[in-house]
Amino acid sequence: MVLALIPGQAERAATKLKNRWLMAASGVGIHICIGSVYAYSVMTKPVMQLLDVSADDVKVSFSITIFFLGISAAFLGHFVERYGPRVSGMVSATCWGLGLVGAGLAIRMESLWMLYLTYGVLGGIGLGTGYITPVSTLVKWFPDRRGMATGLAIMGFGFAAMLAGPVMAYLFNAGTSAAPVYTTASVSRTFFICGGVYFAIMMLSAQYLQPPPKGYAPAGWDPELAKARGKRRDDLSQISANEALRTRRFYFMWLMLCINITCGIALISVASPMVQAMLKMSALEAGAVVGLIGVFNGAGRIIWASASDHLGRPLTYSLFFAIQIVAFALLPSIRHVLLFQVMLYLIMSCYGGGFATVPAFLGDLFGTKQLGAVHGYTLTAWSVAGIVGPSVLIPLVRTNGVTDYTTLMYGCSALFAVALLTSGLMVLDIRRMRRAMLAA
Repeated sequence: MVLALIPGQAERAATKLKNRWLMAASGVGIHICIGSVYAYSVMTKPVMQLLDVSADDVKVSFSITIFFLGISAAFLGHFVERYGPRVSGMVSATCWGLGLVGAGLAIRMESLWMLYLTYGVLGGIGLGTGYITPVSTLVKWFPDRRGMATGLAIMGFGFAAMLAGPVMAYLFNAGTSAAPVYTTASVSRTFFICGGVYFAIMMLSAQYLQPPPKGYAPAGWDPELAKARGKRRDDLSQISANEALRTRRFYFMWLMLCINITCGIALISVASPMVQAMLKMSALEAGAVVGLIGVFNGAGRIIWASASDHLGRPLTYSLFFAIQIVAFALLPSIRHVLLFQVMLYLIMSCYGGGFATVPAFLGDLFGTKQLGAVHGYTLTAWSVAGIVGPSVLIPLVRTNGVTDYTTLMYGCSALFAVALLTSGLMVLDIRRMRRAMLAA
């Protein structure tokens, strides 16, 4: 109203409106840096050798990182909503960058505990903050394509290991093509370089992030017309994060995400030895399979999240679980190399799709009022899954001292049956809410 009374002011304000696709690119920039945590396995051998510790000791650092990712996302969700994505993105860049630099110092000082505190705790806080930073902002910039927008950003997290892994491996080995020779200088320098590069990229990306103006709608998109054509439905509610915690649908969402992540982490953890044992593959061939797992994990994020804009989020999640019930149940009996891989990659696409679709799903359920905080609370499922997958499901691989992946596969299939049932309860709850909205 005021702008309309000042000649030219509305036009000048309009020209300052940022490009939402560059906003999405900024989100990808942050996620592709923090997603390098998935290349953690590359640093296992160098750290083992230089600190003279076991593989399990090194993996503790990864578990700590994932735990603090979920916890910090929960506790800092309100921080993101209050101070905005630019500030939270800068906090994330600082914590993740310092976490990696600290890891380099831990190598120099030959301190495993310092690695836990820097890469694990400080780095985990950077991951959690950075993970939720662009999500609620992109949902608001893309009300017409919620799933696709969040899928774009979170896709970067899934693909990051494909980029970071080979680069880190090259730097760890001091750039030689011979058999790996790890030195304190080369390994610590690698962490310093990664910390500096990621800090710079994330800082630059954060500068562009900001929420759209109130009432923003993309050019040419009419929300009321989209609703009339059945391409859009009103959010079930517009409530705060603390109010969301008092609803059944939040816990349905949390449980579904936790099961999807738990089984996905378990499968990723045993993928290489599993295909070697079950398909008689060489270590090199198994490495190629693991690489393709990363491809389908990343691709599934954008493909499934975009599909959810058309299929609807409840149906998309039900498809995730139905597919994985069948795929996990069939894997133990499949010995055909190609068919086995098709099932494996299908599972991985659903694993990645579950991550990418959840922010848009939460927006549908709770609105965008405090979406970052709600998303943060939901990601505590990741912390729990990071513990349950390795400590509860992985031991199922060894029964009476014999390695057998059948029990693990069937166990995951059973868990997804629980997830599918939960998805059905979610659908019933949504229908009840819709009826109540129509009645009002």
